[in-house]
Amino acid sequence: MFAFAVNEGDSKYLYPPIVGYLESIKFPANEKKAPCSAKSTGSMVADVHRTLLYGGIFGYPDDKKSKSGKLQLLYEAFPTFFLDRTEWWYRSYQIL
Repeated sequence: MFAFAVNEGDSKYLYPPIVGYLESIKFPANEKKAPCSAKSTGSMVADVHRTLLYGGIFGYPDDKKSKSGKLQLLYEAFPTFFLDRTEWWYRSYQIL
């Protein structure tokens, strides 16, 4: 079982393919497949960090309300990039 982190607070603005995908991982058609559990803290950097450590899916989809994107460069994009590069560096040199 793995977790997914997607802010579903504005799910009424999400596009139908994204809503369909989220429903398919929360309620799988195959009875033997375990459903995914939602683990969204509301902080993008914390969610990405947990996803890198424990596995899972992180999503930050665009929606009908925010067509030009939602990332804030200073508070979300730069710290996320730092975590991603640090994780890559540690895994490349097998320090973890």
